Amino acid sequence: MDQKDWQILGAIAEEKSLTKAAEKLFITQPALSYRLKQLEEAFQTKLFFRTKKGIEFTSEGEYLVEYAKEQVKDFLILKDDIFNIGNEVRGTLRIGVSSNFAQYKLPALLKKFSASYPNIQFKVQTGWSTEIMNLLNQSHIHLGILRGDYDWEGEKSLLTKEQLYIISKNRISLEELPQLPFIYYKTDNSLKQLISRWWNDQFSQSPLTAMEVDRQETSKEMVKHGLGFSVVPEICLTPADDLYTEGLQYKNGEPVLRDTWLMYRTDLTQLKIVKAFIEFLIKQQTVKI
Repeated sequence: MDQKDWQILGAIAEEKSLTKAAEKLFITQPALSYRLKQLEEAFQTKLFFRTKKGIEFTSEGEYLVEYAKEQVKDFLILKDDIFNIGNEVRGTLRIGVSSNFAQYKLPALLKKFSASYPNIQFKVQTGWSTEIMNLLNQSHIHLGILRGDYDWEGEKSLLTKEQLYIISKNRISLEELPQLPFIYYKTDNSLKQLISRWWNDQFSQSPLTAMEVDRQETSKEMVKHGLGFSVVPEICLTPADDLYTEGLQYKNGEPVLRDTWLMYRTDLTQLKIVKAFIEFLIKQQTVKI
């Protein structure tokens, strides 16, 4: 087995599909299937079988998948250690970033960081904060930028606090909201809970959900066309949106705020590449209340 085999087994275990695994690895499905057949011949056992839900591994296959995951992890640690030798900051920085932060803040930050450290490459994985939390717990990334509050035994640094806003095409009053069409978008549980907490603090009835869309930006476009109102974090608002906005507050006058955290394991600060990015990011970001 070699590094390519480890990646193949890991991709199949994650995707549960030979087709999707092949696409993820940028190889053809016949080539992937051929390599699996070679592995079965080498170990003289069946490694996987097909079900209606996709690919499942046999007990032997599951053992081999776990071995492959450990080999990938050990190989990444080896690369980190090799690149950490000497005084130069170099290597590949593995970052997991909340989708909103990745869209609106991360590109400019990476560009600025690259200007100071041109020999650094980035492997960025984006998604909901719950997904980034999983990547952190599994040590797949050096550090994570998450939105919302999560339990974490490692180091945490608060990057920003931002307010949530009502957005609509025209001016509206809060008293009207239960009678107006609400445009809901899929998001992680931390934001859902924050919005629900504010709504329940203000109203006794549920919102009149008119639409359920898959992305925050889609909800903004619906609002721009006068199809209802939505609730979004400040990070996604720009003057060019030309929308009516009103910052949310609880009845006691406290603003409805969402935190953005930088999280990482303490031992990883021994890597020059990780330490440099942490110091840079904390210097660039200031807590906004």
